Amino acid sequence: MIIGSGPAGLTAAVYSARASLAPLLIEGVEAGGQLMLTTEVENYPGFIDGIIGPDLMDRMRKQAARFGTEYMSGNVTELDFSTRPFSIATGESTILADAIILATGAQAKMLGVPGERRLLGHGVSTCATCDGFFFREREIVVVGGGDSAMEEALFLTKFGSKVTVVHRRDHLRASKIMQERAFANPKLEFIWNAKVQEIVGDTTVKGLRFEDSRTGVTSELAAEGVFVAIGHTPNTKLFEGKLELTGGYIDVEPNTTRTSVAGVFAAGDVVDSHYRQAITAAGMGCMAAIDAERMLSDVPLIETAW
Repeated sequence: MIIGSGPAGLTAAVYSARASLAPLLIEGVEAGGQLMLTTEVENYPGFIDGIIGPDLMDRMRKQAARFGTEYMSGNVTELDFSTRPFSIATGESTILADAIILATGAQAKMLGVPGERRLLGHGVSTCATCDGFFFREREIVVVGGGDSAMEEALFLTKFGSKVTVVHRRDHLRASKIMQERAFANPKLEFIWNAKVQEIVGDTTVKGLRFEDSRTGVTSELAAEGVFVAIGHTPNTKLFEGKLELTGGYIDVEPNTTRTSVAGVFAAGDVVDSHYRQAITAAGMGCMAAIDAERMLSDVPLIETAW
């Protein structure tokens, strides 16, 4: 059983299907993961001219199906890891599995302001490493004040003509060393006490509107790129109390994808709070499938229940 249909889950499906494990992949309502919200993907190996995010996921899905992966739509509502075979409930169905690969990913925290969702992938981004290249010699805004925001802002100074950090407080939450690096960079500017009200633009980002929390004055800042860097939330609520977690992310044994429960593996952004890239998620999906196959080679398989 594979839960999750992003790069980690679909790569795990390719490898486990080719190992004749007959995987069943539960896609979830929002199938395909975060790449379904991405327009151009230029940093995934093998695509010289880039590829649209949904097209990449469609190719991966078809590749896994070619080797025998079966798919089920819907969300998992309950899991029982206390005994093997494990029990997975999805609405009216209950499925048994000797091994489970969790690839439920993570979600970037969003501002929840007008224009944000509509312009996601059209100037609004949550990943500087993924999209910074598209903003060469353009004015960029980074929203946030923690370490992640400073890392994003410093990275973007390699591309943008100017990078402005917009923060809702009058000081950064980032570590001292990250603050020192940010303040020392001549391409970084800061706007303090700014509460973002709207991301402006019709088909692409033109800027953002914010309110000064001290004065109540509303201003508009021109920009062609807005990077939201206020954190990520791993999709692990269903696993609380069932697996060991750290900061909401699933703990795995070093250099493996094995979780705290034997027979349960995890891969991708649900584990990785650092890199959060499609290619690293895919690599971990490969690892999880191999770990699962090696575990299953030592135990008898049960009758499949789908």
